[in-house]
Amino acid sequence: MGKAAVGKGAGRRTAVSSGDAHRAGVQGFGSGGSADRRSPVPGRATATGSVPRAGSVRNPVLAALLALAALLLLAGCGDTGGLVGAGATATASGPVHLWPDRVGATVPPADPAGAPPEYVKGIPPVHDQDVHAVDPVALVQAELRVHPRTRAGADGIPAETAAAISACTKEGAGPASCPVLAPYYRDLTGDGKDELIVGIEFPDKMMSVRVYTADGDGRLARIMATTQTVVSVELAGRDVVLRVPSGNRGYELITAWSWEEKQRTMLPTREQIVRVPANPRGPEDRGPGTGPGGGGGSGGGTGPGTGTGAGRGSGPGTGPGPGSGPGPGVAPDRP
Repeated sequence: MGKAAVGKGAGRRTAVSSGDAHRAGVQGFGSGGSADRRSPVPGRATATGSVPRAGSVRNPVLAALLALAALLLLAGCGDTGGLVGAGATATASGPVHLWPDRVGATVPPADPAGAPPEYVKGIPPVHDQDVHAVDPVALVQAELRVHPRTRAGADGIPAETAAAISACTKEGAGPASCPVLAPYYRDLTGDGKDELIVGIEFPDKMMSVRVYTADGDGRLARIMATTQTVVSVELAGRDVVLRVPSGNRGYELITAWSWEEKQRTMLPTREQIVRVPANPRGPEDRGPGTGPGGGGGSGGGTGPGTGTGAGRGSGPGTGPGPGSGPGPGVAPDRP
């Protein structure tokens, strides 16, 4: 009974393998081998009893390449782009009010109606608010006629400068002695129309910077006037920026003048003190100094004399001697 059972079981296994080989196209019979070993069906037992895995890789080189590709893919996805700590943040401390019981000064409020406009008199009307048609020299001359002897303030002009302005040509393209500089144009009020920016040179590096705008009625109004010892003037956006020497050596005061809509004028809205590099030393910074110098000197000497007999005599002689004199030197940096 035991042998019959074994034979029957063996026949059953052989019949299953033959049926599988037939369904696979009978691949093993052409090569003379067993069909169930050459064409195993995934998930079914072969003649040896092993169950091969689906998609198994038999080439070791191909397996190594696939493993390397998977490693590279994992390495590329390792950075998730998360936040990285930047260290501890310093504790912020607010300002401390000193002497809180002291009664401070008060700032008066601005006039709600704004400053009255300062219209320029004695010039033709400005058409279509086009300030490009305004002659800057004629404009300054018209203001000078209204304030002929004013030497200080917004309308102040030194006497020698006033005389030079009166001698300027009408077009403003006269000799270099004309103090009225070439004008600039920029929309400073934000209404889409350019304003007229005029500079007037004063003695001692001072200058007057003035800005004018035209209204819908053809009137020209002055909205800015300041006189400073100016280092430079700049336009930044809708601001007029002046650089002037500050009260501290090596520092400049930068003031930005901006249009104030409520006041209908330009006001100094921002100020900043900045450090400037030291002035480079030039030839004019050299001054007198001390140094070695050469000079000639004279001294006594002896020489032969003449006579009827042998004897000694004296005569003049020259020789080197020390001398002193001024020489070039270097003076300290000038301010």
